[in-house]
Amino acid sequence: MDRAAKEAFVSEFSEKLSRTRLAIFADYRGLDANTTVQFRKGLAASEEGVEFRVIKNSLVRRAIEGTDFALVEEHLSGPNAVILGYGDVVETAKLTTEFAKENEEMELKLGVLDGKELSVEQLNALADLPSKEVLQAMLLGVLQGPSRNLVSLLANCNRQLVNVLSAYRDKLESESS
Repeated sequence: MDRAAKEAFVSEFSEKLSRTRLAIFADYRGLDANTTVQFRKGLAASEEGVEFRVIKNSLVRRAIEGTDFALVEEHLSGPNAVILGYGDVVETAKLTTEFAKENEEMELKLGVLDGKELSVEQLNALADLPSKEVLQAMLLGVLQGPSRNLVSLLANCNRQLVNVLSAYRDKLESESS
């Protein structure tokens, strides 16, 4: 790669980092080419826009200068792969951690979520969260709870009034007979 190509690559990668919500750095040593290609295709097929890149550390260092990703520099040793998630961070973390569990050769190093460093344990915790749709449904259920209870309470009052009036009518009918 000549100097101009490297500069273009660094600017392109820097632009991608600015758009990403979650970046996961991993050591991919020991993975065979077929497994890596299948993982890359699986990420590309996801609806969340996830990308797998193998990048030289020197190019990564140039791309992260002056960005929120500068904290990654101390972890750049050995061969590194970068998983860039542009959409739902939970889905990105799930796809990556599941692949790492199935393929022990891939070792997750750290993640960066909105400029904050995440350890491997935090990445696993993020992957264990329910999906965005499930969380939205849970929130909707919580928000509907008070109104549902109020409607139930008001309907119960009407029922009780009807029961009292019905009992009073029955009493009047039994007295008149």
